[in-house]
Amino acid sequence: MTPQGRHRALVAVVVAALALAPLVLGKFGVSLLNDIGIGALVALGLVLLTGIGGATSFGQAAFVGIAAYASAWLTTAHGASPWLGLVFALALTGLAALAIGLLTLRLGGHFLPLSTIAWGLSIALLFGNVDAFGRHTGLSNVPPLRIGGWSLVEPHAIYYLIWTIVGLAFVFNRNLLQSRPGRAIRSLRGGAVLLASVGADAFRVRLTLFVLAALLAGLAGWLYAHMNRFVSPSPFDVRASIEYLLMAVGGGLGQLSGALAGAAVVLLLKNVLQDTLPLLTQRAGQLQAVAFAVLFILLLQYARGGLMGFVRRWTRGRFAAPEVETASFAGAEPLPRRSLPAAGAPILAVQGAVKRFGGLVAVDDVSFEIRAGEIVGLIGPNGAGKSTLFNLLTRTLPMSAGRIEFLGHDVSALSQRRLARLGMARTFQHVKLRPQMSLLDNVALGAHGRTRSGLLAAGLGLDGAEERRILAEAMRHLGRVGLAGREHELAGSLPLGTQRTLEIARALAADPVLLVLDEPAAGLRRQEKQALGELLRTLRGEGVTILIVEHDMDFVMKLVDRLVVMNFGAKLVEGAPAAVRADPRVQSAYLGGTA
Repeated sequence: MTPQGRHRALVAVVVAALALAPLVLGKFGVSLLNDIGIGALVALGLVLLTGIGGATSFGQAAFVGIAAYASAWLTTAHGASPWLGLVFALALTGLAALAIGLLTLRLGGHFLPLSTIAWGLSIALLFGNVDAFGRHTGLSNVPPLRIGGWSLVEPHAIYYLIWTIVGLAFVFNRNLLQSRPGRAIRSLRGGAVLLASVGADAFRVRLTLFVLAALLAGLAGWLYAHMNRFVSPSPFDVRASIEYLLMAVGGGLGQLSGALAGAAVVLLLKNVLQDTLPLLTQRAGQLQAVAFAVLFILLLQYARGGLMGFVRRWTRGRFAAPEVETASFAGAEPLPRRSLPAAGAPILAVQGAVKRFGGLVAVDDVSFEIRAGEIVGLIGPNGAGKSTLFNLLTRTLPMSAGRIEFLGHDVSALSQRRLARLGMARTFQHVKLRPQMSLLDNVALGAHGRTRSGLLAAGLGLDGAEERRILAEAMRHLGRVGLAGREHELAGSLPLGTQRTLEIARALAADPVLLVLDEPAAGLRRQEKQALGELLRTLRGEGVTILIVEHDMDFVMKLVDRLVVMNFGAKLVEGAPAAVRADPRVQSAYLGGTA
């Protein structure tokens, strides 16, 4: 049996075991499984937000509490249906997450986790100090869920609803991660500059992910309120948030299945400690907190991959998730393409570009033009200002003065993301790929700005037609750069030269008018440089206009149609390679005085 077949069989066994569990377990066992399902929903959001998106949150229990209190208050104080309470709870949780996210997600480093502790504490305190919420005594007599005439008041009765919701949440998020918005989510750790280069807004992607994780916690809170029929502040404080984070870390932050495994391990361990510690000491509560703190530290120190990380190493890929079948999108309709300018038409015009860093002038009144169908090289010695000018052109840095026109539009104040959507694609001096994503997914990320499917359509599997077109486009560009047949390899396993080629394929997937390459030959061996040169000549023959910023004079001289030479931040000379090589100023500044 193939690894994919074994994976499907394992999923079928898990589903069957969960379906049959209430038939063989008693009330306590079913209640524990219900708690595990509710915990898994919160941990699933943390796997997405923290494990995949890279934003650590110590406040998810607050979102569980917002939803639990919202539904409990609406159903007890106003006699509303718990199903109406679900809508109200998710709406209130989503709005709270949106407001908190807008205020905090731009914080970097340790400030974001600290801010989540702050609002986690404040929301729990709010629950205990509002009369309508019963203050510290909470709200009781919350009505149970009903489906038609069937009451879900007993653990066995609500079990299947909880695990159906958990299953649907897992399917939704698995679909999401294998889609256009999912590739942007999986690229968040690559940084805002990487996402902007493919036309995505990193802050918007992170905010969407934050709200999604909160909504999963909200679902858990709604189920908690109507399963226990009582809410009070203590289950929603920061300690509970740490427990949820421990579930995600313990199960494995890098995999959706880690949420389920972590919830099971933590809650089972919690029950064991609650049963055994009182036999050993009268301070069982404090020792339980200490035990979980020690477990958290040990996991962070020795098992960052969590339980599922151990499982993956132990099984050695014998239960690999199914790969995308290339035959499923082989005949997909191509994505729409831009109309390229006629050969010789002006594409990029730089007029008097200046960049100052305090008293240092890094780029000093530089002007030049690029026309359709040519390869232009931007060269100069170390410290000449090439990289700074490159960042001005791609809008990674703002200009101090000057003007940049692209396709007849003034883009001097445009964001990098909007410029990328206009048709300027770039690579990076230090390769920016997602090492744990396949070659196919890395290249498909490049088409982000050309497509439109959103989170909801992706999670519900309604983006199939567009997704097939995206993957077909990615396959076409992998073949274009000589990487056909390797689409399922991980980008992190490639040598440097192949990674640079893969970056070019990702840039081509954006269907650029202008391809801007930042030192693509850096670190390459002689044969790799020759292969890169052949690839760029082929692309020029296909109508792609290229600007290459490079330090390797030999490589550039044999490749480009025209050169712009910089020195000390200013343009030194511009012209054909032979004329530039013969210019005494270039020989003095760059070639050490020899022709």
